[in-house]
This record gives sequence, structure tokens and C-alpha cells, in this order.
Amino acid sequence: MTTTTPVEEDGVTRRDFLYVAAGGLGAVGAAAAIWPFISQMNPSADVLALSSTEVDLEGIEIGSEITTVWQGKPVFVRHRTEGEIEKADDVVVADLPDPEPDADRVIKPEWLIMVGICTHLGCVPLKEQGDYSGWFCPCHGSHYDTSGRIRKGPAPKNLVIPPYEFLDDTNIKIG
Repeated sequence: MTTTTPVEEDGVTRRDFLYVAAGGLGAVGAAAAIWPFISQMNPSADVLALSSTEVDLEGIEIGSEITTVWQGKPVFVRHRTEGEIEKADDVVVADLPDPEPDADRVIKPEWLIMVGICTHLGCVPLKEQGDYSGWFCPCHGSHYDTSGRIRKGPAPKNLVIPPYEFLDDTNIKIG
């Protein structure tokens, strides 16, 4: 009786090669089958379109503001007066419920860009009202100053500053 020995080269048999090749081919096949399910979880084109918005600042006069929409939320874009900027700078930051200097909330002092949603329960505050000449949320009485910082009332945080950048002197991109 004759016995055959497997063909080996450095301790690796043909069977070992077949196992590795079949496993690799199976992994590639599984990845190709799963990819459509993973890909469908990406945001759709309409959602990506809302991820940023551009605003032309040229028509906003000093002392006025506009409301634009970013990600379905109102965003206040205010062209502040010198008096509003001075009021915001003169505040003792340590006395605030959510301490944040005005300089950390703006890129250019004359432009204040913030999400117009009260941090208490999500209402939209009214502009140029309240005890600090900023914004007032009539639902529960939160008062915000000329920098959008909470000064009085139940709101726990300042109005949120969205990510934004100046594209040039008269245009900003929010998001």
C-alpha cells in the first residue's frame, strides 16, 4: 500500500490556501450584500441642503435684525448698535447664570448670530423686549440681554450660537 503525503511548502498546505481564499471571498461577498443597507442610512439630499444656509447682511440696518431658517430652526441675525455692544461688554460675566463673555459669542461685535429658541422649553423669544433690552420669552418669563445671554428666568443656558463664518464683508454661511 502506498501512502501519499500532502504537498507542503514551508508548512502550508493547499487546503490552508483554499480556506483563506474562501474566507476572503465570503467576506467580500458579505460586505457587498450589506453595503446598500448601510448606504441608505446616509442623509438625503434635502437634509444635506438644510445643513447650511447663506445670509446676505447688506440689507440689515444698524439696530435691526432678521430671522432666517437653518436646519428648521429660526436664527436671529442682529446688526447691533454701539450702545448694545457696550451694554453687552459692561456686564459682570461672573454674575451671569451661564457665564460667557460677549467676545466669545461673536466674530465681529456688530453682528450677533444665534438660534432663536429659548433654552428652557423651546419657545421663540421676542426681540427688543424684557428687562435687558434683548429678547424675552413670554412663555415662562426668561430675559436675555443684548448678547443673547440668560439674565433672569427659568432658562438654564444662553441662546445658542450656531457655527457660522463670514464669507466676505456682507455674507455669512451658517452651518
